[in-house]
Amino acid sequence: NSTDRVNTNFIRDDTYLSERASHQQNKKISDVIADGPNTNVPKPGRVAASNHMAITGLDSIHASSHSPGGGEDDPTPVGNGDSPPTEFIRSALCGGVLCSKCVLGKNGTREGEIGNPTEISILRAAYFAGIDIENLKDSSPIQAEVPFSSAYKFMATVHIPTNEVDSVDGEGKYVVHVKGAPDRMLKLCSDQAKAGQLGETEPVNRSYWTEQIATLSSHGLRVLALCRTAIDKSDVEKGEQLGPEFVNGRAEPWLTMVGLCAIQDPPRPECIDAISTAHRAGVRVAMITGDHKDTALAIGSTLGLVDEKYSEGITGPELDAMSEDELKVAVMKYNVFARSSPENKLQIVKALQALKQVSSMTGDGVNDAPSLKQANMGVAMGKEGTDVAREASDMILADDNFATIVYAVREGRVVWDNLRKVLLVNTPINNAQGMSVLFGLALGLSETPLTAIQVLYSNLICAVTLGFVCAIEPAEDGIMDMPPRRVGKRLVGRYLFLRIALGTITLIACTVGSVFWASYLGYDLKAQRSQAFNTLDFGAISISLSARFAYNSSMHPRVFFGNKYCWYSVGVVAVLQIIITYTPGLNNVIFSMGAMSLRQWGISLIFMVVTFVVMEIEKAIRRVLKNSGADTDDREVDPLFDEAGEAAAKDPLFDGKGEHSA
Repeated sequence: NSTDRVNTNFIRDDTYLSERASHQQNKKISDVIADGPNTNVPKPGRVAASNHMAITGLDSIHASSHSPGGGEDDPTPVGNGDSPPTEFIRSALCGGVLCSKCVLGKNGTREGEIGNPTEISILRAAYFAGIDIENLKDSSPIQAEVPFSSAYKFMATVHIPTNEVDSVDGEGKYVVHVKGAPDRMLKLCSDQAKAGQLGETEPVNRSYWTEQIATLSSHGLRVLALCRTAIDKSDVEKGEQLGPEFVNGRAEPWLTMVGLCAIQDPPRPECIDAISTAHRAGVRVAMITGDHKDTALAIGSTLGLVDEKYSEGITGPELDAMSEDELKVAVMKYNVFARSSPENKLQIVKALQALKQVSSMTGDGVNDAPSLKQANMGVAMGKEGTDVAREASDMILADDNFATIVYAVREGRVVWDNLRKVLLVNTPINNAQGMSVLFGLALGLSETPLTAIQVLYSNLICAVTLGFVCAIEPAEDGIMDMPPRRVGKRLVGRYLFLRIALGTITLIACTVGSVFWASYLGYDLKAQRSQAFNTLDFGAISISLSARFAYNSSMHPRVFFGNKYCWYSVGVVAVLQIIITYTPGLNNVIFSMGAMSLRQWGISLIFMVVTFVVMEIEKAIRRVLKNSGADTDDREVDPLFDEAGEAAAKDPLFDGKGEHSA
C-alpha cells in the first residue's frame, strides 16, 4: 500500500489509505467496530494501551497475591485469605512461561520483546519474581504443543518435568501446561492445587473459581487460567503439532487448576476522548473481544461504550444461536460483544449492512480478513497486523491506535467540506464570466463588457488561484459535532446549489452594474471593460473569503488566521489585476482595456463589499435556520431507522434506543 497517493495529513498522523479508500468511494461510516482486547491474542492498539499490560494478581484456591496498585483507592479486587507462598507463585508463573513462545525484552523492558502483550506480561512478572526465563526454557523445552486459536481460546505445551516447576515423576511422564480463557478451562478441570501446594490436589471447587473469575473480570481485569496435568510420554510424539481435541476432546475433565492470572490492560487515554468525539459525530463505536463478558463490560464502561442506552453485553455463543432477524436486533442493541470468534465478526458486519448501516471493522489477524473485506471500511493494524489483514483492508493504522480512526473520520469530513468550498468559489466565478456578457448585451450594452481574453484569464488564473487554496482549509470548529451524511449523499445539495446561485447572481449583478455605472459617468469602452474585469475578480476574492467558513461569520479576526495560503492567493490575484490594468500594451492591446481612475477603484471596492455582505447575510440566515432544525448542511440525515431498521425496531426484544449514526 504505497503512501505516494495518500494525503499528507493521513501520513503525518499515522493513517494509511489503500486504493479502495472510503473517501474515494463516497462512503460514510456509521459504526466503528473495534477489535477489543482478546485473551492470549496479539491485540496491541485498538482501545488498549499497547504493550503496557501488567499482572496485577495471581489467585489460587483460598489465597491470592496482588501487586501494589494505586493505593487505598485502587479498584483492584483483594483476594481471600493470605497471599500464596512465594515458591507457589514462582512455580505457577513458570508454567505460564513454559506455555509461551514469546521473547521478553532486555532486562524485562520492552526493548527487543517479541510477542503479544498478554503473554509478555506473564514473562515480565516471572522475570521480576526472580525466574531465569532462558534457563527454564532450555531445561524444559517444548516437546509438543497445541497452538493458540481464538476458536477454542487456549494454548497447551508438553514438557519434560523439572524439579523447579513440577512435582511429577519424570520417569515415563510429560507435564502439560495449559493457559487460556478461565471459563473454558474450568470446564476441563477435575482437580485444583491446594493453597500454596502444587504437589497436592483436591477436587475442583467450581463455585469458588466462578466467583473469582466474575470478581476479577468485573474490575476490568483480563483473566487467564493456568492449568497443568501429567501424561504418559507414549501419548505424544516429540515435535508433534496437536489439535485442540488433545485438551478438550476427553470424555472427562482431566486438568488441574493452578490459579488465575489477573492482568491489567488500561485503555489508551486518548481513546476515551476519541470515542466521545465519535459519539458526538454520530459514529457509534462497538467493541468485539474474546474476553470474558464481565471484563468486556468493565472495559466498555471505562471507554464510554456502556451507558443507559447500551447497558448490557452479549457473547459470541449467544449470537450463534440467533436467527438473522434476532441478530439484526442484537447488533443495534449492544455495543459490547464478548467471547466472540472471527465468524461472529463477519456475522455482525453483515447484520449491520443488512440494516443499511455503514460499518468499519478493525483487525490484525488472518482470521479477521473476511470481516475486514466485508466491512465498508476495513482497518488493519500497521505494526502487529498480518499481511493478509492489510491486503484485505482499506485503511492501515501505522500506530495501531484506535484514536487515529476517529482522526481519519475527521479528515474525511474536512475533505468533503473543502470540496464544497472549492465549488462555492469556482462555480460562481465561471458562471458570471459568460453570463455577464449575455446579460450586459441583453440589457442594452452596445459592446460586450468583457473580452474573450478577460474571460479566459478569470477562468484559468483568478478562479483556479482562489479556488485551489480552499482545498487545504483546516477543519472548522464543530466539524465533529455535525450529524452524519446520508449514504449516497450528493456533493451539491440544495443549500450549496442555492449558495452557488446566489454568488453567481451577485457577481453578475455587480459586474454588469459596474459597467452601467461607468458608462453613466462617461467612461469609454476600454474603461468600462476595466471596470467589469476588476469588479468581477475582486468580487471573486470576496466570495473566497466568505467561503472559508461554512457557518461562522468571516466578519471576524478568524478570517486572518488558519490558512496563510488563502492570503497568498488573494495577494497574487490583486497584484496581477493591478499589473494588467496599468501595464501599457498588456492592458490596451492584449486585454482591450484601459487604466482605471481612483473613482473607478471606488466603484469596484463598493461592489466587492456588496458581494461579501450578501454572502455573509446568507450565512447568517442559514445559522438561524440551522438553530431551528433545518438541514442547512445538506447532510440529508436518514431517519433513525430505514426499512430494515424499522422491521427490527418492531421486534419485542428491541428497546427502541438504538443509535443511528454515520
